[in-house]
Amino acid sequence: MLPNIAPSPVALPSRLMAETEEATRAMASFDAVAGRTLTPYNSLLLRSESAASSRIENLTASARAIAEAEIGENAKVNPTMILGNVRAMEAALAASDTLADDALGAILAMHRALMQGSWPAIAGRLRLQQVWIGGSALGPVGAEFVPPQPEDVPPAMADLARFLARDDLPPLVHAALAHAQFETIHPFADGNGRTGRALLHAHLRHSGVTTHVTVPISAGLLVERDRYFAALTAYRQGDPEPIVACVARAALAAVESATVLLDELAAVRTNWASTIRARSDSAIWRTLDVLVRRPVVTADVLAADLGASTVTARVHLRDLVAAGVVRESTGRSRNRVWRAPDILEVLDAYAQRVGRRC
Repeated sequence: MLPNIAPSPVALPSRLMAETEEATRAMASFDAVAGRTLTPYNSLLLRSESAASSRIENLTASARAIAEAEIGENAKVNPTMILGNVRAMEAALAASDTLADDALGAILAMHRALMQGSWPAIAGRLRLQQVWIGGSALGPVGAEFVPPQPEDVPPAMADLARFLARDDLPPLVHAALAHAQFETIHPFADGNGRTGRALLHAHLRHSGVTTHVTVPISAGLLVERDRYFAALTAYRQGDPEPIVACVARAALAAVESATVLLDELAAVRTNWASTIRARSDSAIWRTLDVLVRRPVVTADVLAADLGASTVTARVHLRDLVAAGVVRESTGRSRNRVWRAPDILEVLDAYAQRVGRRC
């Protein structure tokens, strides 16, 4: 049986509390600055978080493959599963307002969004079978951790929901402990890690730490993946300090790496603008912003984002090909796809940086 945490007192060293406060301030400051920019970075940061969270589970794909999957141009397994993580993050942020009142419903919605495209039979459903972490696929003998029995999952999730409804804990401490408890319950047959990290973001949005953008904390966790897993193990053994410290470090690292990422993207956008000759009210400027957040498009996708006709979108794409901003990827005469190589290169370089582990 898993100990209940809803009524449990939380006592952490003052040093650790100071670290969490520093990380919280850093996230709030980053959110405020990134939220004031004219370029819409939120969807790009959310996609970066989703890719890093997936990479923790050894699911990898290039920025181009993920962007192609998002517009239905890539049906390979990994990009499709990472896209599911994007949908889970979107569900997490959408449900953040109701997290205190209906945590279970919010968590089920995240998992449903994550798994609907890859394993619909379990999507949004608490597990009915025993699962384990490590050891053999044939049984739990030698497993690193065996979560609660299936019949114990609903009461454990109800306790977690009560814990999430508390209002007496610092936001980052609250989010880290809720994440660790969720991972310990392991309520689903698959997708627990990615759902648990989406839950962390739902709580940060619910508590007001972030209001505009997603801080890609999973990128920070990825850098020290082994320490992250060790911290979850320590939590299961009764020590909550390592996971709180790990999430705080990850948040600080994420702010630092995401700040560099946004600076690099802004530099690309500025360079693009220097190559364009158009009236200040031309939709081509908005097209550049679309390409920053969505670096692979079709004419129809671009038209929908601009609120313009497909003909207008094609004209802008033709001009941007001439300016060296985009390239056509397919060589087809119909159903053509354009990509922004400069943005894709920045995103892949970012993924490579955060993938270097301590």
